[in-house]
Amino acid sequence: MTTIGILGAGEVGGQIARAAIGAGYAVIIANSRGPETLTDLVDELGPSACADTAAGAAAAGDFVVVAVPLRLENNMPVRELAGKIVLDTNNYMPWRDGHFPVLDSGEKTVHELRQEQLPLSKVAKAFTHIQAPRLLTSAKPAGSPDRHALSVSSDFPDAVELVTRLYDDFGFDTVDNSPLSESWRSGPGQPAWLAHEHQTREDRHPGSSNGPWTVPPAGQTGGPA
Repeated sequence: MTTIGILGAGEVGGQIARAAIGAGYAVIIANSRGPETLTDLVDELGPSACADTAAGAAAAGDFVVVAVPLRLENNMPVRELAGKIVLDTNNYMPWRDGHFPVLDSGEKTVHELRQEQLPLSKVAKAFTHIQAPRLLTSAKPAGSPDRHALSVSSDFPDAVELVTRLYDDFGFDTVDNSPLSESWRSGPGQPAWLAHEHQTREDRHPGSSNGPWTVPPAGQTGGPA
């Protein structure tokens, strides 16, 4: 059984854990307060879940989901994440995170900055384009004509392949929005973001009316929680 390490046990981390277990994965989840504070969540998730420290979850996961906001000074366990695919669920929200000049200027995307902070890992932007509770309510079987499509961006093809398989297991199609320098296209304030509730793979194809989007943002605000 594939084990997913999840760093962050808020709404996003919790809903990804629920969807993962429903799809047959095992989960090791961590928060900033310690595994003893996750007893209720682990009990709810069942025998395929356990809690650990952030370093422990990072080390034990076959791949790892980061479900906490980015900081300018890295707070992720770099050594334990080395050599692993890391799915970054973060959207840059200045009202929540404060202003990062390198992001506000458009010099880098939030996920390029995460990749710089985790130079020994393969970062993929994932799960940023859907409200977390809808992971459990919008999933549909493969081949459904109106199956919801989620975006992925990475500088590493094997990371895109992993996210594509994971999305399919969760009940979603995939649109590849790589590399990380292009990840702004599905970020806050962009057309894909504003239409996030109903997009299929055809809606999100670069040849559709929703794309491509050719003007990088000067800053990013708003969007789904």
